[in-house]
Amino acid sequence: MTTLANMLRELAGLFVDDGALALAIIAIVALAGIVAMLIPDVPLAAGAILLFGCLGVLLSNVARAGQR
Repeated sequence: MTTLANMLRELAGLFVDDGALALAIIAIVALAGIVAMLIPDVPLAAGAILLFGCLGVLLSNVARAGQR
């Protein structure tokens, strides 16, 4: 049973290596979804939030990892 739990933990670690990164991406996606619902006439606004938000989160995560 511990072998199976270790395998599942390792599998989950492949997708969620950094919890802060995952939470930030989820927040960006949620924000883009809210903007898409509030302003349906301007779909580029939600797309821009997704693009620049995810790039910003990724760059800040890389910068923090470089400092370690």
